[in-house]
Amino acid sequence: MAEPRRSTQSLDGTVAVVAGATRGAGRGIARALGEAGAMVYCTGRSVRGDRSPYNRPETIDETADMIGAAGGSAVAIRVDHTVEGEVAALFDRVDRDRGRLDILVNSIAGEDPLMAQWCAFWKTDLTNAEPALRQSLLSHIITAKHAAPYMIRNRGGLIVEVTENDVLSAGGNPVTQTIKLALKGLALNMAAELRPHNVAAVAVTPGFLRSETMLERFGVTEETWREGGKKDRNFLASESPLFVGRAVVALANDPAILARSGQLLSSWELGREYGFTDADGRRPDWGASDIDFSRHPESLLELLRTGAEIQLLWLSDLQRKTRHFLTKLTR
Repeated sequence: MAEPRRSTQSLDGTVAVVAGATRGAGRGIARALGEAGAMVYCTGRSVRGDRSPYNRPETIDETADMIGAAGGSAVAIRVDHTVEGEVAALFDRVDRDRGRLDILVNSIAGEDPLMAQWCAFWKTDLTNAEPALRQSLLSHIITAKHAAPYMIRNRGGLIVEVTENDVLSAGGNPVTQTIKLALKGLALNMAAELRPHNVAAVAVTPGFLRSETMLERFGVTEETWREGGKKDRNFLASESPLFVGRAVVALANDPAILARSGQLLSSWELGREYGFTDADGRRPDWGASDIDFSRHPESLLELLRTGAEIQLLWLSDLQRKTRHFLTKLTR
């Protein structure tokens, strides 16, 4: 087995915006970037005294405080990333404050309750479909649109789209599935346009994430999380949000990041490659874990098998067609 590649893990002097830094992967990524020395702008809708529509207790102020308490630098700015004027004003402020933008992480609305349904597409309740698409997809496009010009001007940068799963499928209804797949495609499409400007775009997925919501679901805390393995042994292969954060740090430190632009990456594979660990010193590897599917009905497993087989055929045919198309674009 090849030795992991080591990155310097120092981002001193860089400026990062983490959109959706309130909780979950966004908070973990913001903390890891601050830990590595970046100046982190933590944005989102949840601030002290003004909870988001999720009505959860976490705020971007808390995230910024965590970074500061660990010796890093961060500022919390309330931004509704579905409002283009607010997003434009955010990046104008970052530019006035720092004169540069090196990293954008789009982790907006990854756990939006509007995406929580699990059902066949013909049974989906579409009452909140448009708000879900706006909050969890359009917000990413708006934010990337307004960040990119600053990176292009400075001839460098990294845009990270946080998504779910390292294959095409994710989610349990057509709205969620469309959003998660579109975020992977967004990174892919941005990569081609950004490459001439020395700016990279990637999609990154965490593994089994111990977000605040997931910890509550298992009735544990980050200190007692292993107790959750009594309910579901898959939980023993889970990772804290800091782990995917350290994956982003490793990518931002990689001088060859442009070669990976457009790719769909996972925290566990990046952990193997770069050698970083989680907060407790473990290196969780969701991709290598022996997943226990016994809790799931056979009908769901058969659906997953069928979907995977169809995806393989689709990808194989798509590769053939894309290679053929490329032959027509001779240099």
